[in-house]
Amino acid sequence: MKSPKAWGGAWAAIPTPFCADLSVDFAALRRHVEFLCANGIDGIAACATTGEAATMTASEKMRVLGTVLDTVNGRVPVIAGVGTNDTRTTIENAKDAQNAGVDGLLVVTPYYNKPNQEGQYRHFMTVADAVDLPQILYNVPGRTGTRCFPKTLGRLAKHPNIVGVKDATADMVIASQTRIEAGPDFLMFSGDDGTTLPFIAVGGVGAISVVADIAPAIMHDIIALARAGRYADARVLHEKMLPLFSALFSDTSPIPLKAMLARTDLNYPGALRSPLFEMDKEAADKLCAPLHDFIEAVKCMK
Repeated sequence: MKSPKAWGGAWAAIPTPFCADLSVDFAALRRHVEFLCANGIDGIAACATTGEAATMTASEKMRVLGTVLDTVNGRVPVIAGVGTNDTRTTIENAKDAQNAGVDGLLVVTPYYNKPNQEGQYRHFMTVADAVDLPQILYNVPGRTGTRCFPKTLGRLAKHPNIVGVKDATADMVIASQTRIEAGPDFLMFSGDDGTTLPFIAVGGVGAISVVADIAPAIMHDIIALARAGRYADARVLHEKMLPLFSALFSDTSPIPLKAMLARTDLNYPGALRSPLFEMDKEAADKLCAPLHDFIEAVKCMK
């Protein structure tokens, strides 16, 4: 497996497929992960926001991670979402994920408690001290109600286990400030698909992406072209993808994503766990109708 220093590109934040009885559909999970690996994905993040980790048990998460790792079989790095609003529980989750064999961790800013910057610093440092795995911090204020500021990220970047951030602020000024504070070796992943292209321009190395679940090769190409300085070519693909960016975030993720995946011959179930719920058929049909012309899943779109 490549060193974290080489991590970048299009990583899929994968959903967790649930059967009609809301148990995990491990066969569907394998099919989806295999589809991603066969179509240019650069990495996988499991058991995080898109994976509905908040409604999964610890044992379910471990089985999901084991299934993903077995299916990937070393082809791309796999990181696990382990963050909570309790430092002790986050460490327990991180140690479980480490025992499962993941390559790294995704650790979200603590939600609900709303710790100040010193509290966030101490939380992340405690986790990084406790678990010897590369850790990507997850800044998603729209979900958590708080954010980790660039100066705090700069302090955290000095820890050898804290290697990067998934930045879902969609704020290029924040991204630029983070690059300055944390330095050129700090891995900056976009957590907002629609702003991936400008994010790369200000120092990002890739995206941990929902759209990559549907269009892994195109997301890979946008990022690869931009990182090579071919911004005009990357912009052509970016503009082509705008309808998909909009569609997949037209409702709370992963509701639209599962509606799309359920319309492929990957035989992916569309069920979500409460309090999320599936789109009705009319809304899902309307959502998916314009997407046939440019996504990889067109070859398996019903």
